[in-house]
Amino acid sequence: MRPTTPVLLVATLTTALATASLTACGGSGSDPDTVRIAYQRSTDNKVRIMDDHLAVIKKQFEREHQGKKLELVPVQASQDDYYAKIQQMMRSAKTAPDVVREDTFLINSDIKSGYLRPLDDKLAGWKAWDRFERAAKASVKAEDGKTYGVPDGTDTRGLWFNKQVFARAGLPADWRPHTWKDVLDAARTIKGKVPGVIPLNVYTGKGPGEAATMQGFEMLLYGTGADPLYQPAAKKWVAGSRGFKDSLDFVRTVYAEKLGPDPSDALDPNVSTLVATEWLPAGKLAIALDGSWLGKNWLPSGARPWPEWTNVMGRTAFPTQDGGAPGRVSLSGGWTWAISAKSGKADLAWQVIETLQTTANAIDWTVRDAQIAVRDDVAAAPKYRASMPGIEFFTSLVEITHYRPALPVYPQVSHAIQEAMESVTTGDADATQAARRYDDRLKSIAGASGVTGRD
Repeated sequence: MRPTTPVLLVATLTTALATASLTACGGSGSDPDTVRIAYQRSTDNKVRIMDDHLAVIKKQFEREHQGKKLELVPVQASQDDYYAKIQQMMRSAKTAPDVVREDTFLINSDIKSGYLRPLDDKLAGWKAWDRFERAAKASVKAEDGKTYGVPDGTDTRGLWFNKQVFARAGLPADWRPHTWKDVLDAARTIKGKVPGVIPLNVYTGKGPGEAATMQGFEMLLYGTGADPLYQPAAKKWVAGSRGFKDSLDFVRTVYAEKLGPDPSDALDPNVSTLVATEWLPAGKLAIALDGSWLGKNWLPSGARPWPEWTNVMGRTAFPTQDGGAPGRVSLSGGWTWAISAKSGKADLAWQVIETLQTTANAIDWTVRDAQIAVRDDVAAAPKYRASMPGIEFFTSLVEITHYRPALPVYPQVSHAIQEAMESVTTGDADATQAARRYDDRLKSIAGASGVTGRD
């Protein structure tokens, strides 16, 4: 999962593209009995997990609400372009969907822009809300104290590794790195002993977007100390930290020593698709710093069915920098269903969300998309617990996981991180230079009073 600042994102789209997408959508208020639901459709035409799920929801909703219609509005785009397109759509009542799928990282930015409607009046009488984990509820609450979405799952992150490649390199099948050095040393061993295989993928740069920030950089940064990106108590962003420079230096090392993909591939916006559907199944990538959802690509219904993956792929936690407590690092995100502020059918839109979030439908979606459960009834369901090899491992990371700062300026901070990563990946800057540029950018984003230093 993977964005940049909304303003920058919209600017990257051509006027023709934006106009075409808006014209194609039509207006949400044209038919009082039709609810329009917007969601991201993968650019990989083989991946239709959300489409298939929503087709079931559509039939159920229309059966249970006679005379009402649910119109599916898929936005086929990369993740960053999806963010830009739905923001463009929600600017006008003529084009705004009624229900929209939002990445929790972006929700506060869209709230500040006035795109979303608070849901507190709906949640107050909804018994299922008590089933949701506290952290999941917090991820959709804005600075004004109101709640703007209903989460439909979360995720965690760790290291996936190919046990067959490890065997060829003389590395253990029960690999458990304790420090960053252990990870790099394993990659160096693979480079030396298994030519033709990419030793390690760490997402980087502006192309992969939020995947670079979250799966890549923040997995490093949050292993360097407490509150390394933002200090909640002081309400300040952290600049000038050694942990930030060390994290950039790890990225620099991966690409300078040619332990990662060629930079032209690493900076490709579609690199995550290459990782999941080509490099890993073909044995071309040994270690991937990635998310809990990867396995869904290899199921019979996935983008790249791979029956052998359960025996080939191992999973282990990403370590803290020097092995300090708690010894493991994970980042969590997730998506949420929200109602557009410009929808004239909030009551009917809420009924769609209620249909999406029946216990049976919540279990179905969590299993289909290899999500980590955010509801206690889903987490306890036998279907969920048996849904995916490794589900217990990734669920165990929830207790030590971190969430990105849920602040409106976070997308801009994320973009600044991506720029810093890209500069060390291409060799345009070393870690110190890139960190200094980031610090300057951070002050322009948050203001000098919103930034604090740390050794």
